[in-house]
Amino acid sequence: MATLGYINSTESFGSVDGPGLRFIFFMQGCPLRCRYCHNPETWAKTGAQYEWTAEEALAKAMRYKSYWGKTGGITVSGGEGLLQMQFVTELFELAKTKNINTCLDTAGGNFEVSPEFDRLMKATDLFILDLKHIDPEKHKDLTGKTNENILQMARCIGDNGGHLWVRHVLVPGLTDDENDLQKLSDFIATLKNVDRVEVLPYHSMAIHKWEELGIEYTLKDTPVPTEESVKRAEEILKVDSYQNYKNQNV
Repeated sequence: MATLGYINSTESFGSVDGPGLRFIFFMQGCPLRCRYCHNPETWAKTGAQYEWTAEEALAKAMRYKSYWGKTGGITVSGGEGLLQMQFVTELFELAKTKNINTCLDTAGGNFEVSPEFDRLMKATDLFILDLKHIDPEKHKDLTGKTNENILQMARCIGDNGGHLWVRHVLVPGLTDDENDLQKLSDFIATLKNVDRVEVLPYHSMAIHKWEELGIEYTLKDTPVPTEESVKRAEEILKVDSYQNYKNQNV
């Protein structure tokens, strides 16, 4: 029997989750409980809007193939795609038979070294990895889980030839400490095949989703980061260096 993917929603013309224009699948279910999550409706494993096989899902995306150009394709986001790794692998393997670029946007919360993940890596052109915090205990306070396996995932992808975009959400008072940012920068510098590093300023535009779900939002009084703090974080994380490297190696 074909594997079903449980999908919360889709986006037809995504422009920030991978190169070019992309069709995005937001998967249902996530093991993390990030305090600033903008998709809390994807946490539960139940409640998917769509239940599709890989063939059905790709057929939905293929309607928009003419817009993708040379760099676009499909992205699996979340929720967390690794919770449905069999489906994502089947979807990406099918996409590769049609020369479609594949991208997985992941936080790696449930990553484990496995033959199944090795198979997924072979079918994935790009991993967008959200590194929430470099400190394991601060990561646990922020997301509900420590980060040792997530950092292991980052190493595993690069060591096996996979390409990475690294993202870090800058939350005042939680993820903007300069010492922590420097440690994160030092870690990123050890990784192979990092094509891009991005600093994403915190925002609270999803509060209404939390309220609708009856979940307490603990960051109501947290301000958005200043332009100066974002620029400083970008300097510490050497954002321009990775962007320039990418531009030279397209």
